[in-house]
Amino acid sequence: MDKVERPKPRKGELKDKGVEAYTTEEVQPIFAALEHEPLKWRTLMRLLIDTGIRRGECFGLQWKDINFKAGTIAIRGNLCYTPQKGIYLDTPKSGKVRTIDVDPEIIGLLQQLRLEQAGHAISAYVFTQQNSPEPMHPQSPARYMQKFSKKYDVPDLHPHKLRHTFASIAITNGADLTSVSEKLGHSDTAITLRMYAHANEESIRRAGQIVRDALKAQGQ
Repeated sequence: MDKVERPKPRKGELKDKGVEAYTTEEVQPIFAALEHEPLKWRTLMRLLIDTGIRRGECFGLQWKDINFKAGTIAIRGNLCYTPQKGIYLDTPKSGKVRTIDVDPEIIGLLQQLRLEQAGHAISAYVFTQQNSPEPMHPQSPARYMQKFSKKYDVPDLHPHKLRHTFASIAITNGADLTSVSEKLGHSDTAITLRMYAHANEESIRRAGQIVRDALKAQGQ
């Protein structure tokens, strides 16, 4: 039975666990703490928060995927690990390449990282093992974030929560659902809406308040 795949639950049996994400206020102490961390980890965590890309997509990034001039990255691969195969590069979960924009500050961090990496080992991959050209093990960031969480008192820090944080903050602050869905690599906006319904409801409330405030200001 060890090799039998567990059947997926029916739609009616799925439980809504809610989406764990940090607020904009909770992210600020993380940014402050990262200033004291090694460049590789600072760049990695900032990239996850800024783009919402999946962990495997982040670790599968190669230098050829980064357009420093345009400030974009192309998501072409997904780095995976299984005991049988070891570390291997697969296609993105969506099955297609997507190009997303990156904050200029993080592009700067990536440029610094490239110079630092070149002093130890030339690699095609952006995020590598210590002093090695081999790509980072997909499970390493989770272990690092556990230590980071204890060191800086950041509750429940893990890679997927940073992905959720990007989406929740983006939608809550007025980003359109289609753009967020595209950046996340969802095959359908309905998936994004279902996962982040709480953030969408908040953005709708805020939009309503903006209209009310504008009408009140016009009437004064």
